[in-house]
Amino acid sequence: MNLTRAVPADTAALAERARAHGRFGIDTEFVPEGRYRPLLCLVQVVVGEDIVLLDPLAHGGRGDFDPAPIAGLLADPAVEVVLHAGRQDVAILRREWGTEVTSVFDTQVAAGFAGFAAQAGYLGLLADALSIRLEKSASFTRWDARPLTEEQLVYAREDVEHLLPLADDLQRRLRAAGRLEWAQEECQAIADASDVRDPDEVWRRLPRSASFSPRDRAIARELAAWREATAEREDKPLGSVVKDQTLAELVKRKPADVKALGQIRGIFPDVVKRRGRDLIAAIERGREAEPIVQEEEGERLHAETADGPTLALAEALVRARALEAGLAYELIAARADLARAAQRLWD
Repeated sequence: MNLTRAVPADTAALAERARAHGRFGIDTEFVPEGRYRPLLCLVQVVVGEDIVLLDPLAHGGRGDFDPAPIAGLLADPAVEVVLHAGRQDVAILRREWGTEVTSVFDTQVAAGFAGFAAQAGYLGLLADALSIRLEKSASFTRWDARPLTEEQLVYAREDVEHLLPLADDLQRRLRAAGRLEWAQEECQAIADASDVRDPDEVWRRLPRSASFSPRDRAIARELAAWREATAEREDKPLGSVVKDQTLAELVKRKPADVKALGQIRGIFPDVVKRRGRDLIAAIERGREAEPIVQEEEGERLHAETADGPTLALAEALVRARALEAGLAYELIAARADLARAAQRLWD
């Protein structure tokens, strides 16, 4: 297989070849640490037997390629996009390149329908499906540093070198089992992946959010939305602004002034100084807002009191049927799905 190093690439010609093949493979290297959203550091594209490494950080972050032709490929329903565990790759590319993503075939998702584990790693799947064994050594290297090392270039190449043959093997297995359409349908969730969060909904991820009162939810929404906007503006991780546990404690305590704010665990003097007024203002907005009442509260309470043995038996039955069918259990029903089913039995 041919390797083009991380040098300026003719992405228009690359896209033309991909359309002629009807598909291409893609992977990314990114750095999530210390930022609000992961930083895209490298894009690996394989078309036929050619691998091209595209460097968005070349030339001081200006990049060494035009992403528009590859973005167009991602959005073209006539071109199959092959990835492995590609949810975050899709989310990053959608955001960075402002594109939709359509005809995805994710080899991790497909593996679950072909009798492999639902969360099969790339290395393990290559070994099990194609008897190819690779040694990966550069996973947690500094992908944002330049120049890239020879080790990193080899690692990046290997991430896509066998991606298309792996997809061929899985599709062959799925056709034989009559499950290719099932896998393709499940891959749509990968195609829809996004890392853009709704600031009015992020409060639901806070610790103990399920126990918040309607008034607490309104305060949590304002605090979490403020933190989201602050982290994005400063390009910092959410936890470096205010940690989750501390934000949940603010919802519980509802300090009315900066002095009371300073008594909250996790609110250090520098936080009080820099962000105290903003935090108190967010709490006040939550106090004045309409309480957030959830229609499903009664249903959830009923579900939580459902018969535990019934849920356990349902889970065991699904696992047994999945084993018989050669399907990954996780692809059939999550525990939350079984809980809802158990609830309907009680209704």
